This record gives sequence, C-alpha cells and structure tokens, in this order.
Amino acid sequence: MATQHGLQERRRQRLRFQLRRKSGGRPRLSVFRSGKNIYAQVIDDAQGVTLASASTLEKTLREAGKTGANVEAASVVGKLVAERALAAGVTAVVFDRGAYLYHGRVKALAEAAREGGLSF
Repeated sequence: MATQHGLQERRRQRLRFQLRRKSGGRPRLSVFRSGKNIYAQVIDDAQGVTLASASTLEKTLREAGKTGANVEAASVVGKLVAERALAAGVTAVVFDRGAYLYHGRVKALAEAAREGGLSF
C-alpha cells in the first residue's frame, strides 16, 4: 500500500518530467509550502544553480508581523521572487507547483509573480 509521502513524491516526479520536456531551456520557478511558511526559487536546472529566491522567513516579512501561512503572504513572496528574478535577467520561467494543487497559496504566489513581470 502506498504511503501519503510516496504518492506525493510520485506526483512531484510526474510533474517535473513534464516540465523538463516542455521547458525549452527556461528556468523553473519552484514552490514549496509548509504549514507555517511558503518558499519560492527560480532554478536553472542546466547549470544546477538557484538564480533567485524568496520566502516568508525573510527578516523584512517577519517584522511585518504577519504569518507566512496565508494567501497575502504568498502574494508578497511571489512579487518579491519576480523582482529578484528580473534583476537576475530572467523573464520567462516554467512554474513548478510540486505536488500541490494550483489553488490557494500556490495560485496566489503564481499570480503575483506574473504581475511582477515573470511570464509562464
């Protein structure tokens, strides 16, 4: 019988396989969400380096006094990672939602990144 973690890992690998086929050499905007925080990274898989990153653990966001586990915080992280990616010269990415549904915090982060100037 498959465990919950095993099923999640299968979904993540299935999605990454599709992204590799369709990416066309673009960097990947990867999202990880926990119960308390949300993290985003723009990763160049060809070179194996992170080009830009943002999370709700950053000092400026923590000092705002808001929790990292809501849609508003995800929007702020999305705008911040888009701003940093544009500064690094990245304009087009593929969105890697991991094993998460495109809903709630993940969707808010993606829409804020699009508003910030990233295209995917």
